[in-house]
Amino acid sequence: MEGIGWIAAIVIGGIAGWLAKQFMNTNTGLLMNIVLGIVGAAVASALLGVFGISSGGWIGYLIAGFIGACILIAIVRAVSR
Repeated sequence: MEGIGWIAAIVIGGIAGWLAKQFMNTNTGLLMNIVLGIVGAAVASALLGVFGISSGGWIGYLIAGFIGACILIAIVRAVSR
């Protein structure tokens, strides 16, 4: 979350979570979208960091949040089955 503030992280996380919700066709609420986006961005940033890929700024955070939220949704679906 370097380079963006907490309020921006919440807004971008919400957008990323909502995009992941639409892409993965799941039924989650606003709070869960925000959590998925923020946690997803942290997860994706860590995974991308392993491969030497760095994402910065709003767009990078949004992309990382979307990728991470999709990963988290897939993991939850796999575990719940």
